[in-house]
Amino acid sequence: IAGVILGSGSATSHVVIIAKARAIPTIVGLNKENRIDKIKDGDHVILDGERGEIVINPTPKERAAYDEKIKKQQELARRYAALKDLPAVTTDGVRIDLMANIGSHMDVDNALSYGAEGVGLFRSEFVFMGREEIPNEEDQFKAYKEAVEKCGGNLCVIRTMDIGGDKPLPYLNIPPEENPFLGYRAIRISLERRDLFLPQLKAILRAGVYGKAAIMVPMVINVGEFKKVKEFVKEAKVELAHENKAYADDVQVGIMVETPAAAIMTPELAKYVDFFSIGTNDLVQYTLAVDRGNSSISYLYNHFNPAVLRLVERTARAAKDNGIWCGMCGEMASDPYAAVLLMAMGLTELSMSAPSIPRVKEKLRAVSAVQAKEILADVMKMEDGEEIKAYLQKVLA
Repeated sequence: IAGVILGSGSATSHVVIIAKARAIPTIVGLNKENRIDKIKDGDHVILDGERGEIVINPTPKERAAYDEKIKKQQELARRYAALKDLPAVTTDGVRIDLMANIGSHMDVDNALSYGAEGVGLFRSEFVFMGREEIPNEEDQFKAYKEAVEKCGGNLCVIRTMDIGGDKPLPYLNIPPEENPFLGYRAIRISLERRDLFLPQLKAILRAGVYGKAAIMVPMVINVGEFKKVKEFVKEAKVELAHENKAYADDVQVGIMVETPAAAIMTPELAKYVDFFSIGTNDLVQYTLAVDRGNSSISYLYNHFNPAVLRLVERTARAAKDNGIWCGMCGEMASDPYAAVLLMAMGLTELSMSAPSIPRVKEKLRAVSAVQAKEILADVMKMEDGEEIKAYLQKVLA
């Protein structure tokens, strides 16, 4: 696949996220002047992923200009390759773990080639997709085990099935909803479907024997939900013991902080969970009331919006106050400028599409934690997301 062109959608839709993880150039939500229906069979097309544009049947002059761009990209790729085995550590010694978001155990090798230090988000729903029936415990165990093993002792965070929203599963027979992102999805399904949830938890616990695994629960909005999750984990361990199946008893159980409710309640949630991982793709859309798949309002979708930054900072502070670690697995983590702010807030782990790791690492290695905290203090006084973005690009250029 040379590239993907989508007429609708956004940069945080799951099709785009998977393409990014595989370093496939992708353009989404083309404007009226740059329509897909203008492309005819046999046309030559240039995909400009940086500008979000396509050039149909380019002139020789345009081709030459893009050939030059490709050469510069190749030079940049060589520079990034030299960073692969270096740590993401600031000039004054603060280290951040850079992890990869994956959709399959088969993505781990590619992630490691970019310098990933483990997996911060294994989207387990992709184990459930593309099939006609629910995968059994054994099928899931094999997929999770392979991912955990390939991480070589580094952490592999497996998110429990996040079905719903823009990821339906036909065989679950969930009726259509007017607002699926606000509906019956993720942990709301898992807690009601013991036949789905228990085998998945057992499979993850068994995979933990082969390395370092963690369970991450999506879409939690209150303490009560997480307490029910812990009861399921306890039940899964009891069943595995009765079945004489080996499992890891030290698998951490944490949550994705991806709703304003969870972010606001992090001081309370932190007393029960082992870690937080901030899922900004949904946190931004819920906080700003901006549908992340609606290209006509994509200009409002901005992870530098002060409302989002305050929720992220609150989450990081709650984690620190309660002695647990806090990371991020949303697309915001792949923004080098955002990474500097996140490090200053106290996040210790950032997980992203693997090809983004080198540029984030390069930015973190070029700043000091002291400088980052000064920048954060300035940013938190600002009132506008675009102003914040422009400021960061200026001071961190």
